[in-house]
Amino acid sequence: MSKCLGEFRHSEPLTLGVELELQLLSLRDFDLTRGATDLLASLDYDGRFGDIKLEITESMIEVSTLPRASAGGIAADLAGLREILRVHCARNNIAVCGGGTHPFHRWPERRICSGERFDALYQRYGYLAKQFTVFGQHIHVGCTSADDAIWLTQALGVYVPVFVALSASSPFVDGVDTFFQSARLNAVSAFPLSGQCPPLANWAEFVRYFGMLQACGIAASIKDLYWDVRPKPEFGTVEIRVCDTPLSIESATALAALAQALSRWLLRTRPDLQVARQVHVARYNKFQACRYGMAAMISDPVALGQRPLRESLAELLELLAADAHELGCTPWLDHLQPLLADDATDAAWLRGMQRVHGNLNDVAREAAERLLARPAHEPREIGR
Repeated sequence: MSKCLGEFRHSEPLTLGVELELQLLSLRDFDLTRGATDLLASLDYDGRFGDIKLEITESMIEVSTLPRASAGGIAADLAGLREILRVHCARNNIAVCGGGTHPFHRWPERRICSGERFDALYQRYGYLAKQFTVFGQHIHVGCTSADDAIWLTQALGVYVPVFVALSASSPFVDGVDTFFQSARLNAVSAFPLSGQCPPLANWAEFVRYFGMLQACGIAASIKDLYWDVRPKPEFGTVEIRVCDTPLSIESATALAALAQALSRWLLRTRPDLQVARQVHVARYNKFQACRYGMAAMISDPVALGQRPLRESLAELLELLAADAHELGCTPWLDHLQPLLADDATDAAWLRGMQRVHGNLNDVAREAAERLLARPAHEPREIGR
């Protein structure tokens, strides 16, 4: 057993945890601002909803929920964290918002946060560390065994394009429209250990694989693996890492509900997904989802053809209906149904704001207002 991996910590099955990387904005022009350290130093907060901590640059923070059994618990934590940020950002004269990229910031102006790990990343990756001022949602799903975690890591990898398309909220980079729905993942792809988990039979095989990376000086810890989906042994979870940070906590909760229902269905039915063949098209399919979102065409290496992502997603949501009902998260999956239309995604909303205002400063302002908005009606869980 690699000492850097440690033992896989078994957790309750299908528990959820969510991490959101958020943008800190100046109220003067809604550009990114260097406010993370001061904001955290000013917090008067007891941790009841989860954690708020620094990320790699001073223009971003990460909020994370506590482990919860249901999507409703995730929603409550995120709502609580939103209220804490509402108060303390106002006191610090800054704004906070979602979205996978800031629409017009200049990466050379970013400042790396102090800390041993952040400094090591900057020394290793150079300018890529500053360009990594992008903002994602990570979803943790609890697993009862290490072997289940490795199997689920690979199974969920087949559905990466779905999570990319549903969460896409990064159409603008450096002040221009990229034509992508999710441009954020282009920054992630620059890192050498990004991409997919290779075909692995079980946890023991993963440990041997990681030991090889370690012996070759490629990876020192699990954090060095920037995989789309990866096991997280210290939490006893599988972590989905491809989502842009949505513009609202309701959308973030819905994505977590999808991950939970999908994981339940996968572990319950154990479909033969032929992951060894899926690896050959994974990078292309992720590109399709990043570039075209709901209009992507997804390649199937088993059926030897292509299919519209929108069509596959509609079928998937129908397939997961029974599992969602058992988990009590049907209303949260219903929240995703409108996203099957091109004009209902966060990326489309951001482009719409740009057309309305004619500038990206107001787009960032509108995004900040949307994150802190309290919806009139939030989905309610249905008991089993």
